[in-house]
Order: sequence, then structure tokens, then C-alpha cells
Amino acid sequence: MKNATNVLRVLGVAVFVLLAASCSTTKQTENLLSAAGFKVVPATTPQQQAHLKTLPPDKVTMVPRDGSVYYVYPDPAQQVLYVGQEAQYQEYQRLRLQNQLAEEKVEAAQMNSEASWGAWGPWVGGGVVVPVMRR
Repeated sequence: MKNATNVLRVLGVAVFVLLAASCSTTKQTENLLSAAGFKVVPATTPQQQAHLKTLPPDKVTMVPRDGSVYYVYPDPAQQVLYVGQEAQYQEYQRLRLQNQLAEEKVEAAQMNSEASWGAWGPWVGGGVVVPVMRR
């Protein structure tokens, strides 16, 4: 029974961590972009800062420039632009899928845990009620 309690604790912590991470979708996206090799380019001029506001928010956009294709993600709040090329964009997509699959596994584990333990009803005083056998 101690193992079941430990499993539930670990699962609870994992769910908490995922929920905390998912509360900041923008930050999560920026972390994935950085991990994929996107460069952070600060908007240092008023024109660059104004241009950040014209790009679609919370979206990676393909932009052709000087005969090359770039992928950009604006963060007007931080006044930066994440910039990558095809290799970085493909790595970002791979990391995003990997992250999504991990989140789905945690959600499935949580649902399975709740479903299997639901038959026991509420715990009494946070402990386990063990039936006493009488002779």
C-alpha cells in the first residue's frame, strides 16, 4: 500500500509541474524555440518595436528575406523576436510534439489513477482503513 501512496504522490507532483508549465504557454513556446536553436534578436529601434506588434501573436510565422526563409516568433512584452531557419523550425516542431506527448501521458496516467482508486471511496483521515478480521 505504501507503493501506491508513493505513486500517487509522484503523479500529483508531475501533474502540478505540468499545470504550472502550461499556465504560461508563451513562456513554454519561447523555451522550446530557444532549445531548438532559435536566436533571440532584441528590438532596439522604435521601428523594430512597432514591427513586433504587426506580427501574429503567439504564432511562428514563415518570412522570406534576402532569398532565404526564416521563421519568426514575436514577444512584444519582452521586445524581442525569436528567429530561426528550417533546421531550427523542424527541431522546434519535434520538441513541441515530444512535449505534447509527454503531457498526454501524464493526463492519461492521472485519469487511470483516479478511475482505479475511485472505487475505494474517500480515505478516512488521510490514512487507509483496513478491515479487522474477527475470529
